[in-house]
Amino acid sequence: MAAQLGRRLRKGATSGAVVAAAVAALAASQAPEMIPPPTDNAGGDRAIGTGDATTPPSDGSATGDSPYFTELPPLNTPNKPGAPTHLPVITGPAEAGIPASVLAAYKRAEASVRSTDPGCNLPWQLLAGIGKVESGQARGGGVDANGRTLSPILGPALNGVGFANISDTDGGAYDGDKIHDRAVGPMQFIPSTWATWGQDANGDGKKDPNNIYDAAQAAGLYLCANDRNLALKADLDRAVLSYNRSTEYLNTVLSWFEYYKRGTHQVPDGTGVLPVDRSDDRGRGNRPASTPPYSPLPTTPAPTTSAPKPVTPDPKPSETGVPPKTPPATTDPGKTPTNPPTKPTVPPTKPTVPPTTNPTVPPAARVARLTTVATGALTATTGNAFGKAPTVAALDASGAPVTGVSIKFEIVGSTDARFAGARTTATVTTGSSGLAASPALQAGQKVGPFTVRATVVNRTLAAEFTATVTARQADTLTRLDGDAALAATTGTGFTQQLRVKATDKGALAPGVLVTGVVVTSKTATDASTEGPYFKGEAGATARTRVFTTDADGLITLAPGDLLAGDKAGTFFLKLTAPGGGSTFVELTVAAPEPTPEPSTPEPTPSTSDAPTDSPEATSSPSPSA
Repeated sequence: MAAQLGRRLRKGATSGAVVAAAVAALAASQAPEMIPPPTDNAGGDRAIGTGDATTPPSDGSATGDSPYFTELPPLNTPNKPGAPTHLPVITGPAEAGIPASVLAAYKRAEASVRSTDPGCNLPWQLLAGIGKVESGQARGGGVDANGRTLSPILGPALNGVGFANISDTDGGAYDGDKIHDRAVGPMQFIPSTWATWGQDANGDGKKDPNNIYDAAQAAGLYLCANDRNLALKADLDRAVLSYNRSTEYLNTVLSWFEYYKRGTHQVPDGTGVLPVDRSDDRGRGNRPASTPPYSPLPTTPAPTTSAPKPVTPDPKPSETGVPPKTPPATTDPGKTPTNPPTKPTVPPTKPTVPPTTNPTVPPAARVARLTTVATGALTATTGNAFGKAPTVAALDASGAPVTGVSIKFEIVGSTDARFAGARTTATVTTGSSGLAASPALQAGQKVGPFTVRATVVNRTLAAEFTATVTARQADTLTRLDGDAALAATTGTGFTQQLRVKATDKGALAPGVLVTGVVVTSKTATDASTEGPYFKGEAGATARTRVFTTDADGLITLAPGDLLAGDKAGTFFLKLTAPGGGSTFVELTVAAPEPTPEPSTPEPTPSTSDAPTDSPEATSSPSPSA
């Protein structure tokens, strides 16, 4: 009677009182510590809040309140850990069997979520309970080596007829329906919810709701939303109800949750028990039985003789194993029959137990540590490539390298350094030694430290490197056109060309940032407030400028690049470079020479007023008479 109560509980066919009774029976028979179900709205399959005043997500639930399987677990205790795992996958204890890949996905999701949100206390058995109710553990574990279902698992169109009315949100990308949304995959996410919560837990670069690893991790994160602590009864109820807002759904999931907590065992993929009854009541009495993806294994061998025809109740077969043509004579139940029935003569055949296959665990899920590989200091001068690349090692729990792990390298901080291709992120896959090195790292023109972070894709495991960009250096600055001062008059420009060569340890130093400052003396530390200034500063009188040495290590000031200003006197152009190189160039500003004023001519005196220096004229002798 108890076993029958635990099977095929349907929405509408069984009252909330029966649901409560079944859960209570489970709690009494096998799970005394089980959290009792809520009592509000226990008589019907309606959306309830269990006292929760928190506003639900905008889409109402993860599944859009799609239909689900309503069968409850059997009331007998499942196998304890350590019991044989090669059990026939049919009825009874086989209900505690979870397909290998599906079980690995649940446990992987629990570990991942606990590493990022330990306060949620997510148990993998809760994911198993939801997976059982939503899809029968991915249709009995019908998944490939990467965890993807062999065929899409789709719920009915959410067209408002018996379900929520949700118009298409994904263009049919996930559910193939461009009119209405459908719940998708082993955890039955509707596309709009998956768009927010979807994960790539198996590291294949895709967020696939039909992948059990992706779907299980997404479900775990969804259940832990809003800072829930699933160790608390109220938060546990809220989490399950956020998945599907139904009292019966809550009770069914919690029943499987408690059942799995009592013990489970792994079964091969594709051999899990398939549930039959769904909450939408389709096919009751007239739906074809679902066909399992395998041949069920018998618990005892069956005779090969034909089945007996119905007769007057007498369960005993005849001596030959063939039903009698006429009913046998009635015997006194207190007497021993003279001709006891014999067992079938066909020898029993031993059932063939399918081999247990280990699921393929994604490489990312096997990584326990991500460590930096000592490569020395990561330094480069402005504009140059770093001599070494950040390198990490992906290791499993035993310290062995893990191959095929996707590692994301990311440049973090205020810097213009970039990976090859002017990128700030790059994804690299670990090789056979478990190592992954970032692409070539190129320094920009901004000096200072920044961080390169390496992260296992879709995991929180990370390692960080500090990289530093330093300015290019020159320990010597040499003037190439002599030591003579540059001269100009106020209001004009210096007409001489100035060339200075930068070297470092005797070698030319291209790309060095040389700072030029106009000062009043060689001991002055601040720029002058008057005198010469640099040309081309949009009208501003700038007395400081930074130059970059060319490929030959030279800086050049062409005639007219430096203006004299309006203040006459002696000034200096101080040139300095990182690395200690420096030199001074004397600047002489002179006032322009005054223009001579024109002289006023003196008046010439008359002959009567002043004697003349010129000899007097001699009159010609008169002709003699």
